[in-house]
Amino acid sequence: MSATNGRDRPKTKAVVLTTAATLMILATIGAGVQPALAAPSSAGTAAAGAAGTVDWYVAPDGTVDYEHSAALAYEFLDDRVDEYCSADGMCLPRSYQGGFFSTPDWEFTSSFVYDDALIVMAYAARGLPDDIRRAQSIGDALLFVQQNDPDFSDGRTRASYQPASLRAGAVEIGSSASNTGNQAWVGMALARLFDVTGERKYLDGALRLADWIQQNTADTEQAPFGYTGGQDADGNPFTFKSTEHNIDVAAFFTQMSALTGDAVWADRAAVAAGFVAAMQTEDGHLWTGTHPDGVSTNYYPIPEDPQTWSYLATLDDRYASALAWTVENLHATDGPYAGPAFSSADVSKVWFEGSGQLALALRTRDSAGDADYTQSILASAELAQRQAANGDGRGIVASSSDGLDTGFGDLYYSSLHTGATAWYLLAVTGYNPFRLAVDPETPTVPSPEGEGEGVAPIADASDDVLAESGSEAPVVAIGIGGFALLVGVTLLRRRHAAR
Repeated sequence: MSATNGRDRPKTKAVVLTTAATLMILATIGAGVQPALAAPSSAGTAAAGAAGTVDWYVAPDGTVDYEHSAALAYEFLDDRVDEYCSADGMCLPRSYQGGFFSTPDWEFTSSFVYDDALIVMAYAARGLPDDIRRAQSIGDALLFVQQNDPDFSDGRTRASYQPASLRAGAVEIGSSASNTGNQAWVGMALARLFDVTGERKYLDGALRLADWIQQNTADTEQAPFGYTGGQDADGNPFTFKSTEHNIDVAAFFTQMSALTGDAVWADRAAVAAGFVAAMQTEDGHLWTGTHPDGVSTNYYPIPEDPQTWSYLATLDDRYASALAWTVENLHATDGPYAGPAFSSADVSKVWFEGSGQLALALRTRDSAGDADYTQSILASAELAQRQAANGDGRGIVASSSDGLDTGFGDLYYSSLHTGATAWYLLAVTGYNPFRLAVDPETPTVPSPEGEGEGVAPIADASDDVLAESGSEAPVVAIGIGGFALLVGVTLLRRRHAAR
């Protein structure tokens, strides 16, 4: 287990057959978060992210039909979702297929909940009736595994599950850790489904996950304050703090504040956001997080996703420099493919999940030079869709070739991957998964304590919380904290404008 893992993924076949080695760190500052008074960018992508809004990417040179490419990618996801479903319509799609994960006598079928959450977001991006139906089939499966964990009844989910078990009405765990980042991603997917469908069961599931994170991972005793990494299979705590996890938590808790009207979630989001601010360097990039002591900074390796997600989740210019750092320091070329690597540990291969993240962030920022680089990495991903080893002409492979070293003890392979495909779709549809639309005509749901409807009045930012954050950048932390507190109110006012 690295000090920053946010989700699990297979590393070697031997590990896959047991617990499927831990996969990287995935985070999200303020899912559903957007600066309070941010104006739409010239490309219009700042308004993207609301349900039913598709801002198809158009190649400046007109060489690729990305809407057609997306249709093929959706077909791939449809097949994966429909492959393992229960009689009552619960579905969990396998995450990886082909190449390393398929042999004549062995097939890896685990469904990683982070990937499942991304598929829900990708379906929400296009928003067709069958898309929402499939997204709900995943959401219902996630609620089922949450409610029927064989060992715990505290609202957690695990890193991955064996999808075929749903057909027998059972829960078979693949990788059994309960990483904080995974809880937040599942929570954001359920929150998205509540936002899209209005079905209260999804919000209830999301709140159980939020409560689990708060009760089991909050650390306001050791600076820099934030949220720790979760728990292992036996409930033992992971004591590191991950930048990615804290982005996730800030994002997810901001959504909970917006949907429930309970400002306590915004206060908690501010703590996580303060940790992220403390991890930013003078040159703009973000460190990985802390070591297991929860205090000392983990400087190596430097992963790509905190750089892109910090900007996508906040649209704050302070994190635009992290995008520039990524383009300059993590660019990889591997044969005909080009794009970001997973981390500074290995820049010899392209990580296509990261290509989608970076392309979406650059589309959203829309600064000088962004369009050219966006076109180059999306064209490379589309080329991989058509001709990558172990591909099928529809899905996107995880890595441009086998053996991409994450630097956290894991490897990526050139195998079809639902997560990489979903991020590609988010990029070409212009859909920011960290933004949450809340309809002003729809009353927010009362908090579980029955404290009334609507968003509670928020006066000033939670300066007390952030002043005690232990951040080495208190001014930055307070700024982000104020944003996290205010965004819940702002989101209620912006849904029609976003749509």
